[in-house]
Amino acid sequence: MDFQALKYIYVPVEQPGATTLLLLHGTGGNEHDLLPIAKEIGSGFNILSLRGNVSENGMPRFFKRLGMGIFDEKDLTFRTHEMVSFLKELAEKEGFDVNKIVALGYSNGANIAGSTLVLYPDFLAGAILYRPMQPFKSIDSDLKNTRNTPVFLSNGTSDPTVNQADTVKYVKILKNAAFGVSNHNLPTGHQLTRNDILLSAEWYKKHFS
Repeated sequence: MDFQALKYIYVPVEQPGATTLLLLHGTGGNEHDLLPIAKEIGSGFNILSLRGNVSENGMPRFFKRLGMGIFDEKDLTFRTHEMVSFLKELAEKEGFDVNKIVALGYSNGANIAGSTLVLYPDFLAGAILYRPMQPFKSIDSDLKNTRNTPVFLSNGTSDPTVNQADTVKYVKILKNAAFGVSNHNLPTGHQLTRNDILLSAEWYKKHFS
């Protein structure tokens, strides 16, 4: 496949075998956007922040979409394979443990992280998904995670871009696949709030500190 490298920022810690927090921005963001949030999640982990390879009217994204809330699933599949391949190569280059990656994604970034959970169910050690949508309309009922991978989701109850009924369905799919799901419905819209960060920091501390 004709995979391309992704632009990235990597900030290592002097701790052998440390977890790596993988930051995945939302539409129009870049590899700098989520760095402040990473510092609030905790410490003692490597930070790896990627920039999506797709441009939508000059705005970086991780995969194409056909319209608002309508994903180009063929491109999402390709870009997920591209990202995982890149992460495996980068782990060797930068010297981090590819089995200890925890994704933290917002919106578009949360959706490619979710796609990774579906296409590579045992690849990530954990995932923080802010304002996610189900990455594929149809997800195979045979999907199974064997690591009991913890997954944090936070959604806004007044988010105009995410259907709440769809979120309930998505959470059920992840639970049925044996992911350890922690879902939070917050009284807000699509924007991130302080509560998202505090809840996810608490979740990270419980599972990885």
